[in-house]
Amino acid sequence: MSGRVIVVGSVNVDLVVRSARLPAPGETITGGSFEQHPGGKGGNQAVAAARLGASVRLLGAIGSDSFGLEAQAALVAAGVDTTGLLTDSRAATGIALILVDAAGENVISVASGANLRLAPDVLERELEALGSLAGDVLLVSNELAPATAAAALRGARAAGARTIFNPAPALGIDVGWLEFVDILTPNRGELAALTGSDPAGLDSSGFDPVLAARSLPVREAVIVTLGSGGVLVVPRDGAPWTVPAIGVEAVDTTGAGDAFNGALAAALAEGRPLEESVRRAVAAASLATTRVGAREGMPTADELAAALPR
Repeated sequence: MSGRVIVVGSVNVDLVVRSARLPAPGETITGGSFEQHPGGKGGNQAVAAARLGASVRLLGAIGSDSFGLEAQAALVAAGVDTTGLLTDSRAATGIALILVDAAGENVISVASGANLRLAPDVLERELEALGSLAGDVLLVSNELAPATAAAALRGARAAGARTIFNPAPALGIDVGWLEFVDILTPNRGELAALTGSDPAGLDSSGFDPVLAARSLPVREAVIVTLGSGGVLVVPRDGAPWTVPAIGVEAVDTTGAGDAFNGALAAALAEGRPLEESVRRAVAAASLATTRVGAREGMPTADELAAALPR
């Protein structure tokens, strides 16, 4: 029997401007197009898992504004249980301002709003109300107050869940509480930040992602996402291995990381082995780049099955 996917994370509304290229600091570019989409790493990851057939419950916070109502309605329509999505009348719903260029690359600035007001004790009560989490997978991203993310991982570990932590953004994280993490999913920059490596050395021989990953107190594996390069998996015990991305024509990379994490959680909750789960997640992330918007390209179970190598 499959377990649940419990997602703890942010819920935002994405305001997107598309233009031929990204502006330089201080530069204004005209002639772009505007779109509005539901977003936030928590919301995106929950939808990614739900589209693949997982039973998903999202714990997070929105404001009592029109953006919050729209965000919740989009989650419900995608099949996500929003019983644990709390409304905070003292804060606005989170907003992400996203610029996307013709190649699909993006820069993002986030006004977190209600997401940062989700307190650790409130989150702990929400987790306790779920009862035993044995057989479930808890997925946490870091667009929350770091103390709340830590409380989620600690509480889920105590309740028997398998925990995934996506340390994006890699800010305010105490490496000590990674001991509550089974699987860590940073990109190269986040891995460097967590291990105190020099970001300038990311593309030089001075940065070894395997050594960096092994220095972290993660229980099972560190999975380093590499964009179009696929992923590097560094198990706590055993030799590292890689999974290449599948070949697609990328249109928008905005939600690729969230698609990866949601698909990984869904596969693990189904009881699939880690290697198979990672391969499914890489394929889901690749497919997510083929349509505009953070969620629009996230595949269904049938779409993922058709794209997986035979």
